[in-house]
Amino acid sequence: MIIQYILLGVLAPIMLNLMHLIVGLYVVTQRGNLISLGFTGIGMLTKSIAMLFLTWLGVGYLDLDFRIYIPLLTFFWFFTHVVEAFVIQHYMNQNGSEYIKSVIHNFNKTAGV
Repeated sequence: MIIQYILLGVLAPIMLNLMHLIVGLYVVTQRGNLISLGFTGIGMLTKSIAMLFLTWLGVGYLDLDFRIYIPLLTFFWFFTHVVEAFVIQHYMNQNGSEYIKSVIHNFNKTAGV
C-alpha cells in the first residue's frame, strides 16, 4: 500500500516535470525564447491535466487516503515545478540577444542593483 503513495505521490510528479524539463530545454536551446514561452503556456495546461488525472487515479480509483496522498502529490509537483522554472530561466537568459542583455545591464546600473 505504501508503494502506491511513493509511486503516485512522489515519483509520478517528479517524472512528469522531468520529462517537461527535458522537452523545455530542447525548445529553449534549439527554438528560442519566444517559442519556449509558448511551450511553457501549453505545458501549464498539460501538467494541470496530468495533476487532475493523478488525483483521480490515486483518490478515486485506487482509494488512497487523500489526507496523505494530495499533500505528497502537490508538494513534489510544486517543488520540481520551481526547480524547472529556474533551470529554464537560466537557459533563456543565456539564449537572449546582446541588445536585451545590454538594456538589462544598463537598467541595473541606473537602479543601483
